[in-house]
Amino acid sequence: MDLSHGFPPVADPSARVLVLGSLPGKASLNAQEYYANRQNAFWRIMGDLIGAGPDLPYAQRLESLRSAGIALWDVIAAGERPSSLDADIVKDSVRVNDFLAFFAVHRGIRRVFFNGGAAEATFRRYVLPTLPGADLQLIRLPSTSPAHAASRYADKLAAWSAIVAPAK
Repeated sequence: MDLSHGFPPVADPSARVLVLGSLPGKASLNAQEYYANRQNAFWRIMGDLIGAGPDLPYAQRLESLRSAGIALWDVIAAGERPSSLDADIVKDSVRVNDFLAFFAVHRGIRRVFFNGGAAEATFRRYVLPTLPGADLQLIRLPSTSPAHAASRYADKLAAWSAIVAPAK
């Protein structure tokens, strides 16, 4: 099976927070856009939090993230994934992004938010050991994926509001 490849980070050097997914799903890969699946709540949440809703052109949504100090990326640079489900990512195929270089450029990031458990688990397993002494607050948020529809939108929005709240 072919490897799926992620996208470059969306980040301004002055970013304060980083939101990490696992690896783009099929709809995102086809559109070459983060969170392109219309059933995914990510852009709806960003619309409610910073005005970067799904009705805006994609480039404008990305600019809104940058302006709000929010960086966006995925933990996995490439991996084998026969479906869009995180559970289907073949663990032996995972190649992570270069976070050492990323954090060297984006020195203001102290809070890393994970869009669900797979992103967090992969980061903790493969990336965190390569970042000795990193002063990062790691926070898992409920997944915006349509595969995780058990949580109500209002609950997800309330949890996700942490990305725009001042750091503690």
